[in-house]
Amino acid sequence: MGYKERDEEPREVQRVRDMPPPRKSEGAAGGAVGWIFQWPYRSILAFLLWTGVRPWQLTLASPVLILASGVLVLDGAWFAAGLALLAGSLCDVFDGSVARHRGEVKRSGAFMDSVIDRVADALLFACVFWTFAKRGDALEAALALITLIVSLGVSYVRAEAEGAGVNLSEGFFQRLERMLAMMIGLLIPHTMLPMLLLLAVLGSVTLVQRIFSALKGA
Repeated sequence: MGYKERDEEPREVQRVRDMPPPRKSEGAAGGAVGWIFQWPYRSILAFLLWTGVRPWQLTLASPVLILASGVLVLDGAWFAAGLALLAGSLCDVFDGSVARHRGEVKRSGAFMDSVIDRVADALLFACVFWTFAKRGDALEAALALITLIVSLGVSYVRAEAEGAGVNLSEGFFQRLERMLAMMIGLLIPHTMLPMLLLLAVLGSVTLVQRIFSALKGA
């Protein structure tokens, strides 16, 4: 007696040119990054759709990779930490893109994605702060702590504003810019101090900007 083999549905090959461009970020680097990386973005999105990866898998992979980046920072393996941060950030970018393309966008998914992003950011900057504090580098540790507080503040102001009915998406230095600055600091030797200074100063500007926008719209 033979067994009838189950026919597997062939995976649909997505054409790169048919993929949507990346969504434009309101931050300082959003337009330039979107224009420069629009074709790599389309190529990666087409590949992810072909593999059948689910949005929730990318959502969960992102904080794991960013946490791994923080652990590598503690171990002094900064270049590897930068690569892990890059991989985690890409997962964070493409979970929403895959969900939108598959028609699987849910408010619960967006909520969990936002919460996970905040926790992952806090852990990363906490690891950077701890590393410099342990070394006795007071300036770098202070800037990392300021960046940690400011990044949480920026997200908190937006959440409170939206809870009050104020749509708040603008900001000069948002998560995209923070992750790019951290990648540069980790991947390129001797750039962490200027990147932390940039993060602390421009992050503070963004926090003030959002507070005034929220008060104006309330």
